[in-house]
Amino acid sequence: MELKVIAYARNGHTDKFGIPRQSREESPILTRIVFEPDYNVPEALRGIEGYSHLWLIWGFSKVDSWSPTVRPPRLGGNKRMGVFATRSPYRPNPIGLSSVRLVRVGQGELVVSGADVLDWTPIYDIKPYLSFSDSHPDAKNGFAEETKDYQLEVKWQVEGTTSIAEDKRYGLGLPRDTKDAITYILAQDPRPAYQDDPEREYKMDYDGYTITFSVKKQVVVVKKIEKTQK
Repeated sequence: MELKVIAYARNGHTDKFGIPRQSREESPILTRIVFEPDYNVPEALRGIEGYSHLWLIWGFSKVDSWSPTVRPPRLGGNKRMGVFATRSPYRPNPIGLSSVRLVRVGQGELVVSGADVLDWTPIYDIKPYLSFSDSHPDAKNGFAEETKDYQLEVKWQVEGTTSIAEDKRYGLGLPRDTKDAITYILAQDPRPAYQDDPEREYKMDYDGYTITFSVKKQVVVVKKIEKTQK
């Protein structure tokens, strides 16, 4: 079976470090689903505006191997689980599935929130989410239930740097939507589960900025933010 790329996801996640581990309803991160020319057909989207949520079927573009067992980050990175009991990218067929909220329908694109994908992720299909068949309120969440509410507090030690203040696109300071997105990402704790050094500084790229932060006692401290060097 040949999978055709119908669109690409475009957002600020230029590096896989920092991508949310799950699609979440409360995510402030917007993603544009930009259709390829062959599938940029208005008729193909007829009626989609009537749905509030969609399923995205996409490909893990940075994965080229699979493993029968993986170490889920939320279990500390030390306990192995079967790959089919997780949403790990290291699968026999590197296919992802995300439930997202439809924000608006644009010309040749859809804008969605809550997508847990990398910039330029290939999209293979889009299907409507149906609450009467896709939602199961009594479903069990397995070991994922233990950490579903895991979240860190985020403190901004700095608001930005001179390079940001001089950025004519944004004016003074960091754009509010960008700051909200960065805060959300950091609250989910993007660090590898096996790294918990309070003295270590981490760097994360998002939407053209490099963010330097540390984590101590469940608190993320943003120490520096500057324009990403190309």
